[in-house]
Amino acid sequence: MKKLTPFLLTGLLMFGAVACSDNEKTTQNAPDRTNQAQTQTPSAQNVQDAQNDAQSQTRRDQLNSDIRAREQRNNITGGDTDRAQSDLENEVRNKLEANIPRSELTIDAKNGAITVAGTVVDQKDLAKIAPLAQQIKGVKSVDVKATVAPAQAQPKNQ
Repeated sequence: MKKLTPFLLTGLLMFGAVACSDNEKTTQNAPDRTNQAQTQTPSAQNVQDAQNDAQSQTRRDQLNSDIRAREQRNNITGGDTDRAQSDLENEVRNKLEANIPRSELTIDAKNGAITVAGTVVDQKDLAKIAPLAQQIKGVKSVDVKATVAPAQAQPKNQ
């Protein structure tokens, strides 16, 4: 039994680490990985749904509350030294979702290096990504792999 307990605990921790390794995404339709090429443009309906969700008062309150709580916890634990990868991904996602609501972005963090992939609807939104991400404590560099892909209207069923 003494040999089995550490084995079970290790297995549980490994499973948890693998299960929690998903990247943060600003919308459900964003690519699953930052190294995955975005092959199709988002539909106008998906872009509008993402914008409506991001601009709703409830969602804005959630984003602001999350950002405040993480900043308070970060200040208590020592500032912007070494941040947890999931904290950086989550904060960058919140920041981008609140400020670029018509995007479909995926965020990945490794040792303070942030990679952002996916699509935005115009060049102005693409230019906002790096400066917004740099505002988060602990972000050391930002690699923007996102592309501009204006939303395409879906054909109407006849």
